[in-house]
Amino acid sequence: FIEAHPLGALVVPTSRGLEATHVPFMVHAEPAPYGTLRGHIARANSLWRDQPFEDEILVIFKGPDSYVSPSWYPTKRVTGEVVPTWNYAVAHAYGRLTIETDPAWLREVVEGLTDRQEAGRQEPWRVDDAPPAFVDRMLRAIVGIELRITRLIGSWKLSQNRSEADRNGVAEGLRAEPSADARRIADLVQDPRPDAPE
Repeated sequence: FIEAHPLGALVVPTSRGLEATHVPFMVHAEPAPYGTLRGHIARANSLWRDQPFEDEILVIFKGPDSYVSPSWYPTKRVTGEVVPTWNYAVAHAYGRLTIETDPAWLREVVEGLTDRQEAGRQEPWRVDDAPPAFVDRMLRAIVGIELRITRLIGSWKLSQNRSEADRNGVAEGLRAEPSADARRIADLVQDPRPDAPE
């Protein structure tokens, strides 16, 4: 799920209170059982200066979501006992945050993130395509962040509390919506397993 939706909302307690910043992450399988998240933020972002992070950190990964109209439920015609809701898929990763400033570590993360996003393009861009002095300058403008995941919680609200007829009605209604998220949620409503394809 995180690989499919890599932009996480990093929520950190700071001396100024809770702060959030949005970061694309790579997830690594080690250490078991949950792995590690790696990314980077701008050096100008004051969040990283509040070291050491002694408190647990939260990263929220949001998948597709969509409003669900009660008019899509066949139950509406039978009893009228329906209300609107919202369907969604999210993952919450908790752990301890560390900051990395080693240029080799930063380059590996930047290359990994770039290669993952560029994969499948006809002419994928690579970090080496940019002039070396420019890349070095850009790497000095960021700091790395690493979160060893200690807890990982997925939450899937996909009309699983409704009858099969109502779920089918929701899926049909969502497929008629203009948003791509609605259509992805329609697929998940009909196959709500966490490993179901999006």
